Formats: sequence, C-alpha cells, structure tokens
Amino acid sequence: MSELNRREFLEASAIAAGVAATPGVVAAQTSAPESSWYGRPMRWVQLAFVEDDPGQYDPAFWLEYFRRVHADAACLSAGGCVAFYPTRIPLHYRSKFLGNTDPFGDMVAGCRKLGMNVVARTDPHAAHQDVYDAHPDWIAVDASGKKRKHWADPDFWVTCALGPYNFEFMTEVTKEIVRDYKVDGVFSNRWAGSGMCYCEHCRENFHKFSGLDLPRTLDPHDPSRRQYILWKQARLFELWRLWDSEIKKLNPNASYIANAGGGALSELDMKTIGELAPTLFADRQARHGLMPPWANGKNGKEYAATLGGKAIAGITSVGLEEAYRWKDSVQSSDEIRLWFADGTAHNLRPWCTKFNAKPIDRRWLPVVEEYFNWHYRNEKYLRNEKSLAEVAMVYSQQTAAFYGGEHAQARVEDYALGAYQAMVEGRIPFDMVHDKLLDPEHVDRYRVLILPNLAALSDAQCKQITEYVHRGGSIVATYETSLYDEWGNRRANFGLSEIFGASFTGTVDTGMHNSYLNIEGDHPLVHGLENATRIINGVNQVRARAVDAAGSPPLTLVPEYPDLPMEEVYTRVPRTKIPGVYIREFGRGRVVYFPFDLDRTFWDVLATDHGTLLRNAITWAHGAEQPLTVAGKGVIDVSVWTQEKSMTAHLVNLTNPMMMKGPVRELIPSPAQRVRIRVPKDRRVTAVHLLVHNQTPKFRITSGVLELDVPPIELHEVVALDLA
Repeated sequence: MSELNRREFLEASAIAAGVAATPGVVAAQTSAPESSWYGRPMRWVQLAFVEDDPGQYDPAFWLEYFRRVHADAACLSAGGCVAFYPTRIPLHYRSKFLGNTDPFGDMVAGCRKLGMNVVARTDPHAAHQDVYDAHPDWIAVDASGKKRKHWADPDFWVTCALGPYNFEFMTEVTKEIVRDYKVDGVFSNRWAGSGMCYCEHCRENFHKFSGLDLPRTLDPHDPSRRQYILWKQARLFELWRLWDSEIKKLNPNASYIANAGGGALSELDMKTIGELAPTLFADRQARHGLMPPWANGKNGKEYAATLGGKAIAGITSVGLEEAYRWKDSVQSSDEIRLWFADGTAHNLRPWCTKFNAKPIDRRWLPVVEEYFNWHYRNEKYLRNEKSLAEVAMVYSQQTAAFYGGEHAQARVEDYALGAYQAMVEGRIPFDMVHDKLLDPEHVDRYRVLILPNLAALSDAQCKQITEYVHRGGSIVATYETSLYDEWGNRRANFGLSEIFGASFTGTVDTGMHNSYLNIEGDHPLVHGLENATRIINGVNQVRARAVDAAGSPPLTLVPEYPDLPMEEVYTRVPRTKIPGVYIREFGRGRVVYFPFDLDRTFWDVLATDHGTLLRNAITWAHGAEQPLTVAGKGVIDVSVWTQEKSMTAHLVNLTNPMMMKGPVRELIPSPAQRVRIRVPKDRRVTAVHLLVHNQTPKFRITSGVLELDVPPIELHEVVALDLA
C-alpha cells in the first residue's frame, strides 16, 4: 500500500467504524461500521477510475472535494476487468499504469479519515486475452456458437455471468478486496450478463434445471424461454447470495450490493431484492432521449415499493447518458440540479458519479457542491420515515416478462408512464406498489390503487385486489388488466370481472383509428368535459359487456369510421350503449375500469382529455381531499413525507420547454403556488420553513389543514413543518 502505511490505514478504518484505534487490537481497528451503517449515509460520491488514472490523478483533490460536499460514503473502483490495487490473484488484470501504487487503497484510507463509509466497485463483464487463453469456457458465446469479442473494446472478451468466471474467479476477487481493505460492501456493475450466453456451462446448467435446450426465441410463451427466465433469475440470486455470504465471513457488517432492480422492466424479482438488499442504489444516471425529468422520482418509488424504509441512493452522472456514450461529457448545470431535485423529492439520497479521476470539464463541480451543501444543511428534514400518499400505482414484473416479453416497453411500461404523467400533471402525491406485495400490510394504507394494464395477475393476486376493495379500497384499472394469468395465458374472462362489473366477450381490437367516446350525463368522471359532447377514444380496446344493469355509463363507445378520403369522414354509428368505462361502488370501495388503453394513448399523444379522465377517475375513487394539494400554474411534481419530528411537502418545478427532451437549458420559475397540507391528527405545528427560499412564511391552520402561499419556484421548494 503506497503513501499510507498499514497503521494509518487501520486508524482510518477505525475512525469510520466508530471505534478506538488501540495498538495491538487489530480486530477492533479493522472492523467495519455496525450493520446500521446502511441508513447513515445521506450523500454519496463515486469515483470510477479509468486505466490510466494511477499516477496521473490527484487523490488530495478528490478527498478535499468529498470533505467540502459533506459526502458520507464513497463507491470506489477496485477490480474486475481492471484492478486498481496490487492484486495477488492470477489472471486478475492490473492496470498497466499501476506500478507500485495502490490508488484504490489510498482513496479508501483517505475516505476513512473523513469518517466515510466505503463500498468497492467491481466490474466482471469483460476480460483480457490471458483469461481467454487460460479459460476459454469463461467467455460468453453467441447464438451461432462464436466466442464474443467486446462490442466497444476489441482488447476485451465478454464474460459469461452465469458460469465459473463469476462463481469462482470473481468470488476470489471479491474476497481479496474485502479481506485486504475491510470495505463496507461490494457493488458490482454489469454483473448480470450482457445478453444471452450459449457457452457450455449455460447449456449444461440450464438443461439440468429444465430438461430443455437454451431458447432461440424471445417469446415468453415458448416453454424454453419461460424456463430460461426463471433459471437465469435463480442463478443470479444464487450468485448474489454466494458473494454476500463470502463477504460476511470476512466482515459481518458488510454486504454484497448488486447493481440491480427498478421497475417492471427489471429482470430480477424486486420482492426478492427487497428481502436481500440492506440498501440499494438506483442506477438511472440521467435523462436520455424523450425521458421526462420525473423519471428519477419514479426510480425512488419503484425501489421503495419492495425495500420499504431502507435507504436508497439515486446515482446521478455529471455526464450525458445518450447512446453515443460520451463518458467524459458534462451535462448542463440545471439538468444536473433537476435530476437531483426530483430524486430527493421522492426519497432518493443523492449520489454523484464521476468517470475518469482526471477531470477535464470542471463545470459540474460547483453545481454538485452547492446542491450537496443545501442537502447537508437540511438533512433532518430529508431523513424520511413515511410517505403520506394515499394513492399508489401497482407495477408488475411478471406482466412485463410473461405478457409483454420483448415488447414489454410498449405493452406494459408505456401504460405506467401515461398514468404517471397524468398524476404529475394533476399534482397527486402517490407511491408505487409491487404486485407481489398486495397484502393488507402493504396496500391498506392507500385509498386508491392504480392498475395500468396489469394484464398478468394470478388468481391469488386477483383475490387480494378483490378483498382490498371489499375492505374499502378503490381501484382504477385499464385495458387488459387481469385478462391473463401470471404466465401470460389468456383467461376466458377477467380475473377481476366481479369487481369490474364487466365480462370479456372474447375479442380485443387493436390499432383502431378514428374511434370516439360520447359524454353521457354529469358524473364526476367527466367533469370539465361536459361541453365536449364527444372525445377521442384510445387505440386498443377490449370488448366487454356489463354483468348487471347498473346505471348508464358516463362514456359510451363511438365505433371506428373511415378517416380517408376526407369526404367519407363522418360517423356511421353516432351512438351505442357500449360502455367506454365501467364505474361503480363495490363492497366498501369504488372501482373504475377503462376497457381501452387510456393511459398508453395519453402517453403516446398527450391528449388533454385523456389526462382529465385519468385524474377525474382517481379523484372520484379517492373520495376525499388529498393530504397535499398544490394550486397554481405550471407542472409541479409533489410528494409529502414525515420525519422523526417534522413533515415536509416537496414541490419540484418541471415547467420547461425541455421537459420531455433534455438537457434543460435554463430553469424557468413557476408562478406562486397555494399549498394545503393535512396535519397528522396527533401532531401540532410549531414552525414552518421554506427550505430553498430560506424563509419563514405566513400560514394558517383550519380544521387540521395548514394553508400557505409559496413564492415562485425556480426548481425545488420544500415546505417543512416542525411538529410537536
């Protein structure tokens, strides 16, 4: 270990562990922080070395920066495809610039002296030629039987994630890092594979598991593909548990922390991840393409659905995240602030990532420092204990895997994005729920569950939802929700037919053009649409019929008619009795079922009327004032939280012409907002603060609701209530 001798390293480790560095007591000196450390860090930094960093980067610069930004924890590149410490493991490739230095060890020791927790980053997805020569069976194989060269760097080979390279070689690398540096955890990037592998180990192990050959199709209805989805997931969790157990043998208070998880499109079961992970890091580093800025908050909600109150950090890169991989780039300052702010509003602890320890463009440095320092000053109001949202959107990984398949983005995720966008526009505070956690403990705190085309639900899940409604919960569901079982097989009828009040007639219309919905009556569902007479329908429609003679629906179908030639564009059937929505009270709850792709079409075309329908449906199903209401012009993403002695309402101003296409050029302040916050019945407000404006506003409390005016918001405001 260069620069820092062994004694200094042990003392630094002891400082972070919170124990005295007593000479001769090595166990105490090298012990990691107790298991509760996972909830301690509020601000994370990551320094991702590149191979020529050793000898060319300035560790003192980074350690001083970590101190200035009040970073509590660091993730530092250690090994895998390149080792940044003097590894003793054969075939573990050392940086050719390493010499007799130890950049990883030096940074670990420096961070320990600052009292920081340290997690080592490994990357096992690629290996050099010597690994190929010694163990060609460790290399991934494509469908044609060829060993896979790395797609971006021809000096590397792509490794198989499910065979001995990870299970044997990377296990030894992991053990060496933990043994020598006593890190608090190991975080692995690209550990789960780089696409399908047809190597000898995958062929053999999959056949033992299923009795089948590896699939040659992405169709989830193919028996081999279905078994592969299950096998790969089981194999990766086996690897996770192996690495975690080996880490804990060396340091009981450390863990393996996978780069894994997220929403419906994530390949590993989030319920299991929630049980395994003591903390997790949402690796969605920045916007790209047409991604909205609220996507970072969505990350927080998806992870929290199964991790509950465990700490979750939201990884933010200072560089662009487009397909062209400009890794030495820097985003605009306001784009970085925007990503941080929306993550913080939804309980992600900020994490700043810098690739390449030799900073070229330094414009990001003061931006992160300013945000982290604000976060540090207001930390007590950001240690959230509970969301007060009364609405939750359910997401379903099994629907994505077994119903959506290779088209899961269009068939599953786009529905969720539409519902999400509608609730952001409606300023509705809401959480997310995983479909494997529909038991009373996880859902009864919510008045409304949103089911955006949750097509693939088991009988048990349908029963849970039905019982939730009987107990007084309400649901808003769309399109093919419950029309398939958990494996993606179509049922003869909706699994939720009883509560929908609708029965499937056997046909689903897709790709519809020029279909409409008539407005009928004055139900709250169509408030704001009364004078429209007729609004556009969706694109895909389930044909259903009412199961009882309940009242007239507020929307009825106008079937398709020609959209060309223009002379023929007139209604052939101007009115039908076919419901465009099934809306009813059932048990002690309320149910709204739209038999068409309302949410997906809203995301596709952003038609105002569709957003109004979605928000009206949620409002009617909820049946009361939300715990937080925000009135004013603009697009404001909201959330409401309690802490140990306070509660906070977050308002993130997304009003920007670059909202759907980054990066943001400048922040455009919203007008003033009128805010109403329901105060918990057993608490008394002693003071109110605006944490961004740094003001003490005037307020009034009437019937348990606090009301105040918030000045124009540039990006983010947090209304903090001290409670007694």
